[in-house]
Amino acid sequence: MSETPLIDGHNDLPWQLLSQFNNQLNKVDLNTLANTHTNIPKIKDGRLGAQFWAAYVPCDTQYKDAVRQTLEQIDVIHRMCQKYPEIFMFATSSQDILDAFKMNKTASLIGVEGGHSLDSSLGTLRTMYQLGVRYLTLTHSCNTPWVDNWLVDTGSEPSEHKGLSSFGKQVIAEMNRLGMLIDLAHVSEEVMNQVLTLSKAPVIFSHSSAYTICPHKRNVPDDVLRRVNETKGIVMVNFYNDYVTCSNTASLSDVADHFDHIKKVAGADIIGFGGDYDGVPRVPEGLEDVSKVPNLVAELLKRGWTDEEVKAALGNNLLRVMSEVEKVRNKCTHARTQIHTHTQIT
Repeated sequence: MSETPLIDGHNDLPWQLLSQFNNQLNKVDLNTLANTHTNIPKIKDGRLGAQFWAAYVPCDTQYKDAVRQTLEQIDVIHRMCQKYPEIFMFATSSQDILDAFKMNKTASLIGVEGGHSLDSSLGTLRTMYQLGVRYLTLTHSCNTPWVDNWLVDTGSEPSEHKGLSSFGKQVIAEMNRLGMLIDLAHVSEEVMNQVLTLSKAPVIFSHSSAYTICPHKRNVPDDVLRRVNETKGIVMVNFYNDYVTCSNTASLSDVADHFDHIKKVAGADIIGFGGDYDGVPRVPEGLEDVSKVPNLVAELLKRGWTDEEVKAALGNNLLRVMSEVEKVRNKCTHARTQIHTHTQIT
């Protein structure tokens, strides 16, 4: 962990800052905050190299003020980095993550959790990218006007789009063009498969586990795991008990079983860490908070994972995915420039 940054795909501390402190950072000290999974001492003990902080607002904001509330969560992540510059470095690229790691700071990236935060606007998507957002989870636990969520697979919500609508397909193309990671945690299986076919860049599951180990519809089935491998994406394992054991209780060993299963089905190159700390009410024994993640790394080594496989899961896989997404963006930009030049000449 001193050689490869631990990159975690999903942490909901910004939601705790909103719900407990109304985003008033002058009323909270992250050095001493005690009732969350995440604070500065826990980050240091957990050797957290980079974190995608979730800018999340609930589904009941859809068609109301979702965009404004999401902007406020983006803002609080920026302000958190500014308040503790010796701990956090705001980051928007794979290179930034490596630079922060060299400086012994936690690279801080933003993921917007839920397509309802866009209010069906590509302009909003582009603006959020400009504000530093580097992934969008296509849905939270509600359909948007352009994409179906995981509850469709439970039968508790109807499919409205048979996956993605035509506008949904435009969102995917625009995210590829911008260089924004597409996050398939929370979407229906139909959407997973459609996006894996459509996207020019590899995708992520920022906080999802293995369906075969715990058959919860928030988890990823084996056939999708194999497709993630073929497209060189990543599944970042969620620690929420209900997704680990499909029950209220779980242990660190149960989480390691998900890592083992994904490695067996689709290889160590698609695995990452996506703890979902501060976004869930129950976490496994042995993984009580952000400081405990090194124990999971030790467990994987005990189970015979090679140093290379562990480093892949820690951070190298996400770095590979992110730099590939950046390459696809650069190719799109280059192609557009050439078309523009050609039009001017003719």
